[in-house]
Amino acid sequence: MGNNLEPAIVLFLAVLFAAMPHLAAAKALDGVGGASAIASPQGSSSGNFEIISNSEGYKQTLEIPSSQMLFNVSPIYDNQGNQVSFLLSLKPELDAFYHSVGLYDKPKDTVFVYPSFTQAAYGQHGFYDYYRKQCGSSCLTVPIPDKVSGVQASSIAGAWILKLLGYPFVMDQDIDKNPDILKQYKRVIILHSEYVTQKEFDAITSHPNVVFLYPNALYAQVMANYGNNTITLVRGHGYPNTSIKNGFGWKNDNSKYEYDVACNDWNFYHKGNYVMLNCYPEYKLLTSGVMLGLLQKDDPTTLLDDVTNWLMYPEDQNGTEKMLDDFDIDGSNIPSWVQKPALWLSNGEISRGEFDYMMHYLFQNHIVK
Repeated sequence: MGNNLEPAIVLFLAVLFAAMPHLAAAKALDGVGGASAIASPQGSSSGNFEIISNSEGYKQTLEIPSSQMLFNVSPIYDNQGNQVSFLLSLKPELDAFYHSVGLYDKPKDTVFVYPSFTQAAYGQHGFYDYYRKQCGSSCLTVPIPDKVSGVQASSIAGAWILKLLGYPFVMDQDIDKNPDILKQYKRVIILHSEYVTQKEFDAITSHPNVVFLYPNALYAQVMANYGNNTITLVRGHGYPNTSIKNGFGWKNDNSKYEYDVACNDWNFYHKGNYVMLNCYPEYKLLTSGVMLGLLQKDDPTTLLDDVTNWLMYPEDQNGTEKMLDDFDIDGSNIPSWVQKPALWLSNGEISRGEFDYMMHYLFQNHIVK
């Protein structure tokens, strides 16, 4: 571990978020509306992590080879065999990688927003019980959490990964109480902040450098009452009538990508003044060093542009080094035959993850150098 890392940065998702006492337990809860489970590879003959994603009743099963995991991931079970939490920790052998994609010894000028209001909306006796007609309008007012009991719907894995990598963070209520808090940061990373207040919406959309790492952000408007520490749904997600989708009428809404949790063909792109991702990266962040590295690029959308530029000018040393840098590879020479898979990548015939895996294999075997 480097000197700037906490000596025991093993974050069990039922402990306090360091330095912020109002953030605490993060548990993988069961139930429809954003739950997930990560099954240990010990229980699989293939050596894969099995992830069951259940977003608003849309159930998907993913398998991730344990060898591709950039973090140690250990499910935690109760006495009945139900998964109640999971353990995320850094791998000592990847210390150099963590420093390349983290903010340990870099300016803390990027902040991510933990979607505490979204966590509240997905909780028991919350908005989704109302949507499913399991309760009345009383479920449209829910407590603001002072502890994290996050699930896939509140982008809990993404939040803990960024925290492990040294990123500072704020919560929804911090921005709602003080919208100017974001102005002290050069870049703001938005996770699955589906439910936000008008003040928060205005603060985020007026910031000059926002990366929407998760789709379906800024989708519904809530109102906070700090007298009784609650939020209440105001507008959006089919409320107060089914014709209303985005509660802010936000023209840059990219909710259509919310259900792509595999993220095999992920891509950062520009929409309006923002950078957005075309899939839900909750689990891709566990394996994609390229995605994590791009969060620190001046423009995360340029990766495919750099690949295309290399295809056009393979003898340009600067272009070659720039493309390799996008994949976190320190080198200056790429065999000419790599142009064919690079063309497949540009045409969408192979995924970014497949190309990334190939490039790192070539680098580890001294073929790219």
